[in-house]
Amino acid sequence: MTTRVVDAAGIEHATAERGARIVSLVPSLTELLFALKLDAQIVGRTGFCVHPRNQVRHVPKVGGTKAVKIDAVRALQPTHVIVNIDENERDTVEQLRAFVPHIVVTHPLEPRDNLALYALLGALFDREDEARELSASLEKQLHACASRAWPMQKVLYAIWREPWMTVARDTYISAMLRLVNWHTLPDVRGGEKGAARYPSFNLDAAWLAQADRVLLSSEPYRFTRQHCDSLSHDTRFKGKRIELIDGEMVSWYGSRAIEGIAYLVDYASR
Repeated sequence: MTTRVVDAAGIEHATAERGARIVSLVPSLTELLFALKLDAQIVGRTGFCVHPRNQVRHVPKVGGTKAVKIDAVRALQPTHVIVNIDENERDTVEQLRAFVPHIVVTHPLEPRDNLALYALLGALFDREDEARELSASLEKQLHACASRAWPMQKVLYAIWREPWMTVARDTYISAMLRLVNWHTLPDVRGGEKGAARYPSFNLDAAWLAQADRVLLSSEPYRFTRQHCDSLSHDTRFKGKRIELIDGEMVSWYGSRAIEGIAYLVDYASR
C-alpha cells in the first residue's frame, strides 16, 4: 500500500519509487539525505552542500541556494527536489515545478521540528528505520539539555557585517539558543510590524546595552578572532563577553541538529 506524506507547504506526496533521483538545494538537508543512507539516489546539490565531505564531492553542483542553475537541474532529470522556505527563492521553486514531478518543501523553525523532518523524508524515501534512529538520538540530546538548569542570558548573535545583521526570535537559530536559556536581541519576530527575520542593526542601537554575550557566527559571514578583538576594544561593548560560535552547529537542522545540541550544551557550560 502506498504511503502518502505531507510536506511543509501542505503538499501531499506518494512514497517515492526506488529509482527516485533527488536534487537537494539545502546544505543541511543534503547532509540529512546522506544520513538516511540515500547516497545512490542523490544526483545534485548546491555548492554550499559541503557535508559529508567525502560523499558530496561526487555529486554534481547546480549553483547556490539562491542562485540555482535551472538548466543544470533539468539535465539531471530529478524526480524530487528538496527545498526550504527560508533558503530558496520562491521564483526558483516555481520554475522547477514546471518540470520536476515532486518539489518537497521544508521549514523547520525549532529543534524539535527535526523529528517531523526525519519522519517526512524517511517515509517519502523508504528510510523509516534510519529516520527512527535519528529521532531517538535527537530526543536523547533534547532531554539531556532540558534536564539542566540554565541561567537566562540575553545574546546578540551576529550573522553578517557591513551591514551588521542578526536573527529574529522566530528563527531556527534563536530557537536553538533558547535550549540553553539564551534569548536573542532584539526582541522581534519576523513579520511583526514589518520586522525582518534577519534584521540589520547598527552598533549604536540602544538595545545592545541589554546583551550579556555577543556571539559572532562562522557563517554565513566568517567572523574571526580579529573581529572579536575589535569589538572588545569598542567602548559600546565594554564588559560584554564576545566570542566566536560555530554557525553550522547552531543553524543547520537535519541530522546536524543532534551534534549541534551537544555542541551548544558544551559551549554554554564554559
